[in-house]
Amino acid sequence: MNQYETVFIMTPVLSEEQMKEAVDKYRGHLKSKKAEVVLDESWGLRKLAYPIQKKSTGFYHLFEYKIDGEELQEFELLYKRDERILRFLTVKLDKHAIAYNEKKRKKAAEEKAAEQDS
Repeated sequence: MNQYETVFIMTPVLSEEQMKEAVDKYRGHLKSKKAEVVLDESWGLRKLAYPIQKKSTGFYHLFEYKIDGEELQEFELLYKRDERILRFLTVKLDKHAIAYNEKKRKKAAEEKAAEQDS
């Protein structure tokens, strides 16, 4: 199993409920394919660097997961067919990227714990 990271941008015309429904669909698909979800993070509504389909903002979401390569193609096909998705990017993580992400998550958890102790 390889580790991948996918960031996708959903159209800003979706309601909060519709956005969560779309994310749940992809999360459910990952689980149905026996993928191990390492990180599931919503970045919220952000401004786009350039307009896409005449939209200047979009809902960003990140999945980091472990899955077989054959299953990944089917997962990306779902993104291409979904009209709610403006753009997506999937990157295969090497050992250095995985270590960096783990270090970043650990540091964020420590900062959050220190903040709660204060």
